Amino acid sequence: MADHSPPEQPQMAASTANGTAQAPDGWLLQQHVHYRQAYAAIDLGTNNCRLLIARPTNENFIVIDAFSRVVRLGEGLAQTGRLSDAAMDRAVGALKICADKLKRRNVHLARSVATEACRRASNGSLFIERVQRETGIKLDVISAQEEARLAVLGCHILLEDGIGPAMIFDIGGGSTELVLIEPGGPVPRIIDWQSVPWGVVSLTETVGHESDDTSDEARAERYAEMRRIVSGSFAEFAARIERHRAPDLRLLGTSGTVTTLASVHLELPQYDRSVIDGLIVPSESMRDIATRLSSMAPPERRTLPCIGNERADLVVAGCAILEAILDIWPAPRLGVADRGIREGILRSLMAADVEGSHARAELKRTRNGEA
Repeated sequence: MADHSPPEQPQMAASTANGTAQAPDGWLLQQHVHYRQAYAAIDLGTNNCRLLIARPTNENFIVIDAFSRVVRLGEGLAQTGRLSDAAMDRAVGALKICADKLKRRNVHLARSVATEACRRASNGSLFIERVQRETGIKLDVISAQEEARLAVLGCHILLEDGIGPAMIFDIGGGSTELVLIEPGGPVPRIIDWQSVPWGVVSLTETVGHESDDTSDEARAERYAEMRRIVSGSFAEFAARIERHRAPDLRLLGTSGTVTTLASVHLELPQYDRSVIDGLIVPSESMRDIATRLSSMAPPERRTLPCIGNERADLVVAGCAILEAILDIWPAPRLGVADRGIREGILRSLMAADVEGSHARAELKRTRNGEA
């Protein structure tokens, strides 16, 4: 049985014997923290490769560069247990672009992570070696627990005000993380969490792709099967969190699924992060959209501006996962976040760097005999 103990809270850097400092994940910190220094986070998921480069401000950061590309690293993984050559080539190509951006932006400190596809694939370690050899990027294959922690750290500030625990979820390509938190302070306390191996890619491939001429009846049964699979995986977690339900349930989602459905809800002609990030949508409206999308034939879904060819085949699995989440945590409203793991990484790096600077200053004062 998987360990579902709460993820450790973010650690600060600790001073080392030579007066430098290390971030909790082993990144060597440079001597001084400065607002002009650039920090970077790379998130290589089952479906997407994403990069964010930012500089710190007083209490936040400002993005100076970003990159995102659909690479479908986990394509075929459910059937073969391996990353395909074509998928690895796509991911390496995207990471080469990321490496070039890191160099051109003179990044001071970076962390690059890989998630479910690399955790599951039998050739995941060989792929990690290839990435480092061809791009210079050292990918850290993080646990589901760390993935959940980073997602919470990156988006929790978008939660609605309220009393009692709240749920944050991240629907990925190869897995979905659910995290029950007690908001408050700069970092919320994690009460409980679960990760299931169902994301938009893994669930689609397990149930099977639909064709353009799939019948309405077969399409409905396919969607019902997706919901049964995910609901079964959530059952134990649902029982555990039942006692934490409060009158005012709060729910925040970070994923391509929720941002896409929110865009459909607003009938946007094209995706607009400035409108979507932080949006609050009635949960029933999201359910209605999920039901409508799942009943459409693929050609019809492709005509929707914020879905198109790129998401038409995977969005149905995301809808099924979202409905299963709403079943176990029926909040009346759903918060939408276009932020998550990358932002969590950046906040961790910057916090560790600041703490390391403080530790070095204290060590210097001690060596100089200052009080």
